Amino acid sequence: MSGILDLLNSDMGRQLIGGLSQETNQPADKTASALTAALPLLMGAMKRNASSPDGAAGLMSALSGGKHDGSILDNLGGLFGGGVNEEVKRDGLGILGHVLGGSQDNVVGAVSKKSGIDTNGVMQILQVAAPVLLGYLGKQTKEQNVADQNGIGNLLGGLLGGGNDAQPKQQSLIESILDGDNDGSVIDDIAGMVLGGGNSNSGGIGGLLGGLFGK
Repeated sequence: MSGILDLLNSDMGRQLIGGLSQETNQPADKTASALTAALPLLMGAMKRNASSPDGAAGLMSALSGGKHDGSILDNLGGLFGGGVNEEVKRDGLGILGHVLGGSQDNVVGAVSKKSGIDTNGVMQILQVAAPVLLGYLGKQTKEQNVADQNGIGNLLGGLLGGGNDAQPKQQSLIESILDGDNDGSVIDDIAGMVLGGGNSNSGGIGGLLGGLFGK
């Protein structure tokens, strides 16, 4: 199973980056940098929430609903054509509030610092990326017949990558940002783990962006 950041280097990922760049009037490289920083943090927050039975049940309920069944991925061109509709944006804000809770400002600030996009621009990116991410998780949940707390935890862990040995450290780094104990300087380490199977020297955000833009 591909890690979540590998998706950004796929046709779907490029379409998402291009659409969000156009939607938010941000350069494509900064948009990609913001997504590379944000997606592991969002998934790490979901993984933390799913570590409790109530949190796992809530996430499973959201993923099994028709809104997040993966159909949003079938027509990303349509999603961005003419501008993203307000219903998707409202859904995104609700997802961010539920997943991040009181950590939202910490995550937005860290992603802003890493990507060079102001916090308003980061929020615009995240509120559209969140429904796309949940749609992807909903599709994976269905394809892999995930039905319980262990299953959703394993799915999120697999998408975060890093291998079983690296995942506790990776989750600890993610939670340092979620809890506001870090200014964002560890995001490269997190991205490196997600991309490189636990090797934080594998290029991180710079390595991914090099692949995306041929640098």
